[in-house]
Amino acid sequence: MSTTDTDTAAGKEAGTPPEGGATAEERELGAAGSQLSTAPAEEINVPSLGPLGWARWFWRQLTSMRVALLLLLLLTLATIPGSLVPQTSIDQLKVQDFQERHPTLTPIYEKLQLFHVYSSVWFSAIYLLLFISLIGCIVPRTWQFIGQLRGRPPAAPRRLTRLPAYTTWRSEAEPEQVLAAARKIMKGRRFRLEASGDAVAAEKGYLREVGNLLFHTALIVLLVSFAAGQLWKTEGSSLITEGGGFSNSLTQYDDIKTGQLFNSDDLAPFGFQLNRFTATYERSGPQMRTPRTFRADVSYWDGADGASHKTSIKVNEPLEIAGYKVFLLNHGYSPVVTIRDGKGDVVHQGPVVGLPIDGANLTESMVIKVPDYRDKNGKKDQIGFQGQFLPTWVRSKGMFSVFPALDNPTLVLTAYHGSLGVDGGTPQSVYQLDKSRMKQFLEPDGKTKFARALKVGDTMKLPNGAGTLSFDGVKEWASFQISHKPGDQGALIGAVAALVGLAASLFIQRRRVWVRAVTGDDGTTVVEMAGLGRSEYAKLPEELADLAVRLQADAPPAPEAEPDPEPDRNSTEDSGKDSTGDSGKDSAKESTEDSASESASDTADPADPAEGARA
Repeated sequence: MSTTDTDTAAGKEAGTPPEGGATAEERELGAAGSQLSTAPAEEINVPSLGPLGWARWFWRQLTSMRVALLLLLLLTLATIPGSLVPQTSIDQLKVQDFQERHPTLTPIYEKLQLFHVYSSVWFSAIYLLLFISLIGCIVPRTWQFIGQLRGRPPAAPRRLTRLPAYTTWRSEAEPEQVLAAARKIMKGRRFRLEASGDAVAAEKGYLREVGNLLFHTALIVLLVSFAAGQLWKTEGSSLITEGGGFSNSLTQYDDIKTGQLFNSDDLAPFGFQLNRFTATYERSGPQMRTPRTFRADVSYWDGADGASHKTSIKVNEPLEIAGYKVFLLNHGYSPVVTIRDGKGDVVHQGPVVGLPIDGANLTESMVIKVPDYRDKNGKKDQIGFQGQFLPTWVRSKGMFSVFPALDNPTLVLTAYHGSLGVDGGTPQSVYQLDKSRMKQFLEPDGKTKFARALKVGDTMKLPNGAGTLSFDGVKEWASFQISHKPGDQGALIGAVAALVGLAASLFIQRRRVWVRAVTGDDGTTVVEMAGLGRSEYAKLPEELADLAVRLQADAPPAPEAEPDPEPDRNSTEDSGKDSTGDSGKDSAKESTEDSASESASDTADPADPAEGARA
């Protein structure tokens, strides 16, 4: 189809490319088919040589949506090593154990920074590039979208038949009446309207782009929240025995990890006390030993002079106080012992926390150190106890508990004397006993190693009057994780906003509808309706059909003209048989007239009332 000068001028006015850069269909649609999305136009201009040109090219590539999605994928993949390889910031003991078991891989992992992925150089680089890419992508699209909101729907193309959804009919209603009804219907459907000449333009689906912008803005909120949580975080643990408490200060943490911008003055003044720990277990069936009740009853206070309140902390039900969350992690047993030296003086009294070595049945390794100790002669000495605590001990099953509850609590210990090595200033673990400079007590025969199995209430007497140890009872302990990440609330808001934005961008479609009403040659009104949407919007024809049905209530289709009935040939033949010769001539004349009538009716247009009248 040839393009006239008028077409070219219309294309220029609509802002379309010249004839050499656009198809005929694009020139026909003009501005009507533009700006359905705020995605930046792809440019194939090669940047000029030089630092400025390459910088502009790099910036365009970095802020493109393709690169943003690629960086998001890389960031997701980068978190996989952090899940598979033990992280120093989470559990340093597991990292040390991994390094001991894999001496060959350890140097490689250290060079790749796989033991601290989330603070590594390469993870931070991906993180920052994604942050810059999202900002550079969102800002121009936001300004472009604001410009579209301030604009109006474009005028209707000259040929609506070229649009993907189209319908037309003739109506006896006046064009002004049809356009008024169309505006009312479109306004009821919340379309933005613009009347121009003999047509009404309507547009809907702006929230799709709002969803796109909201989704990408939410990703920035997530990144900022994640960074804030890492820079100002406070995360530590504390093991508390029944009757003991915790105050939010650095000295109260057994171990603590903080962010780079953390300040000890930022610690909120609060605390809590463990009043009682309750645990029950399944005693039979395939889920035997599974905890059924796992609850820590605590009293907590907020502020230095805050009132005390009682509550319970359970698994996945943390205590939230002063912006912190207190999680219940684990529990075990603390045997209560009283130790007297050779002179009969009490040198240690209270619960002793053990290190669990059997997670299912809670067998614990016990170490008790008494650096200030005197023998029966009053000579200074140091003494240490080592052994195991078994909540339910069955002698025939060996030195391990058979059930986690306190069915038959037993404390099995042996004793050493000598130098504990605590005077040298080197830190020691409370769960380990350095026996390199110590001697184990022996039985009176001088050969058998000294050891005793104690029930609650029993007392162990050391050889040669060196002292005694009494097993007074058992208390339970619980370990808590105290966590404060200032970015958690922002991350939650960002995650919800991202889901809302993604849903809007997927389920809301941008589309335009035009209604044109003009007077036809026969005096009736020709109504045309057409729609244009994004290529993936398959429901556009259905929506246009629904709008057309509603509009036909005010602009009903005009009835079509009926053609004249054909002559009855049977009656003509019968009259020819019964008539005389003169009547035969009349019959021939009638046949000629019938033929002329049939020829006239064949050339008539049934849809044109004027043609039907002439026929």
